[in-house]
Amino acid sequence: MKTKELQKQKSTELEPFYQAMEDDPMLLEEAFEILLEMVNSEPKSAKKLALLIKEDFHDLYKEIEALCKPDQDKGNTPSCCGGL
Repeated sequence: MKTKELQKQKSTELEPFYQAMEDDPMLLEEAFEILLEMVNSEPKSAKKLALLIKEDFHDLYKEIEALCKPDQDKGNTPSCCGGL
């Protein structure tokens, strides 16, 4: 019973924070960047976040995957010639 009450209280306290991030895309981006820096410093957390993105946030995963693919125009040329 106490756990549910605490969760509800925490949720209520965070509502203004969530609303501010929705209202200001730069604030959301900054918060996300800080979170990623924190997660990146912990290898286990980084792996868990990667799996979470892959399994539960498929659209985000597809965007990341697309960014990781080499440009089709560059082909298999050496890096000195513009390839990866």
